[in-house]
Amino acid sequence: MSLDHCLIRPFAGLRPRRTDAAAVAAPPYDVLSSAEARQTVIGKPLSFLHVSRAEIDLPPEVDPHAPEVYAQSAENFRRMIDGGVLCRDPGACYYVYRLLMGKHIQTGLVAAASVAAYDSNRIRKHEFTRPDKEDDRVRQIEALNAQTGPVLLAHPDNAEAERLLALATDSPPVTDLTADDGIRHMLWVIDDAASIARISAVFGGMPNLYIADGHHRSAAAARVAAARREQSNASDSAEFFLSVIFPASQMLIMDYNRLVKDLNGLTQEAFLVAVGERYTVRLSPAPVRPERSGVCGMYLGNCWYRLEIRPGRMPLSDPVRQLDVSVLAEQILGPLLGITDLRRDTRIDFVGGMRGLSELERRVNSGEMAVAFAMYPTPMADLMAVADAGQVMPPKSTWFEPKLADGLVSHLLDPA
Repeated sequence: MSLDHCLIRPFAGLRPRRTDAAAVAAPPYDVLSSAEARQTVIGKPLSFLHVSRAEIDLPPEVDPHAPEVYAQSAENFRRMIDGGVLCRDPGACYYVYRLLMGKHIQTGLVAAASVAAYDSNRIRKHEFTRPDKEDDRVRQIEALNAQTGPVLLAHPDNAEAERLLALATDSPPVTDLTADDGIRHMLWVIDDAASIARISAVFGGMPNLYIADGHHRSAAAARVAAARREQSNASDSAEFFLSVIFPASQMLIMDYNRLVKDLNGLTQEAFLVAVGERYTVRLSPAPVRPERSGVCGMYLGNCWYRLEIRPGRMPLSDPVRQLDVSVLAEQILGPLLGITDLRRDTRIDFVGGMRGLSELERRVNSGEMAVAFAMYPTPMADLMAVADAGQVMPPKSTWFEPKLADGLVSHLLDPA
């Protein structure tokens, strides 16, 4: 099959040896600040954060995007390979990756996903990317000649795909570890030709895949591939990017909540009146975790309120504007609080649902923020509808949990 028509393919992954997997596995590069990463690696010399956040091995005053950081990352990566901490599988494989968080379980396929399918929108996007963040990932890929942070993808539910992965998990995993946050990560290797062929056929027949998390990583991979096509020694491996693909129904999206620093000159009383013109407002004796779309919680002045959008104020024909985060932006954030650019306005902040509603209370009670909004999680079906329509979602619309670990499988870009 030509690269233009191939959706995914197996690859010879670079993995930690069994005895070192728990020591290597690390949170994704973009969920920790530099200070948090420095704290996390204390006593953990094999943590993959030494590769993904190599500024932690340089003086604190060094810019995390300075050239020496990428050079340090490459040096640390090579040291782990030369020392046998990371070992490459002898041939092309697929891998099954299972995440367990409490009672939640999701099982997906680790594969190399096609840049051509990404470029043609067969692998669909739902977010804008920022050039500076793309540049960072491009420099990291080029420095390592590898992709080490997987893109989180979703596929429409497919019974045969789930059956094939279930067969692969009948045997003991090659990796089974519980991270510091309590998330269990399990990995199986699929290296027999018959199973690889069946998986390639089933996944290759899917009409579309959807980026859930990793828009900058996939955009960077596409840029690297385009640049290397101009070189006479470009290889096929650069035409694919590291991904983990889960059934859409198994994906867990949590609330992504909003906090605003001030009421844009309004008193609390005037603000409540204005909100009441757009939402029905009811005082709540307990924190409000929205139970459905059209409802959000608001914490203001040491009180919780349940807000329900008034009839006619939620546009139902537009896949983006009907999102709860869009409705809040159109009804409250913009007209009442003067926040029209969620990407750049410093008066707004965002808190993922894993931190809980108590985090909203804490930041408002401290005086740091004036008001908080607890959002209903964006359904996976809405994300896919936005992507299918070729539109983009507002910033910070989705918070996926559990997070994939960095370092469990990496994709090397082989020379031609």
